[in-house]
Amino acid sequence: MMLGMSLATFTFVHVLISLIAIASGLVVLFGLLSGKRLDRWTALFLTTTVLTSVSGFGFPNEHVTPGIKLGIISLVVLAITIPARYTFHMAGAWRSIYTIGATLALYLNFFVLVVQLFEKVPALKELAPTQSEPPFLITQLVVLVAFLTLGILATIRFRRAIPHAA
Repeated sequence: MMLGMSLATFTFVHVLISLIAIASGLVVLFGLLSGKRLDRWTALFLTTTVLTSVSGFGFPNEHVTPGIKLGIISLVVLAITIPARYTFHMAGAWRSIYTIGATLALYLNFFVLVVQLFEKVPALKELAPTQSEPPFLITQLVVLVAFLTLGILATIRFRRAIPHAA
């Protein structure tokens, strides 16, 4: 039992939090692309992204998994992104640091989503049973290029936007 929940319930809660993090993160990213802060969406995104990373450590494991390593990376990114937003109020270079960090945190969530889809959806699992086959690798490459492109555009556009709440 994790936090008084069965493994199935814990998994459901973790997945639900992860999906909320991804959905709210996409809203935040498109807000950044249009130069808007979207304060409430950002708070939801950052909170659920921290929760999904932390709850990922609650699964029973015998050794350090790629998921644990990704969770650590995500928390390091968030440890820079959250102060850039709330402590340093996105002043000066902190504005770009926040935008890059938020985009990277969302990308990491999305990366895991793709991994889970290829692991859990039978048709995708058949295409890439070991996740080293071209369909999986191409999908992850397309996602990476999309997030790099969106992250660069968001950083440029959000840096030029007038810093005010939306």
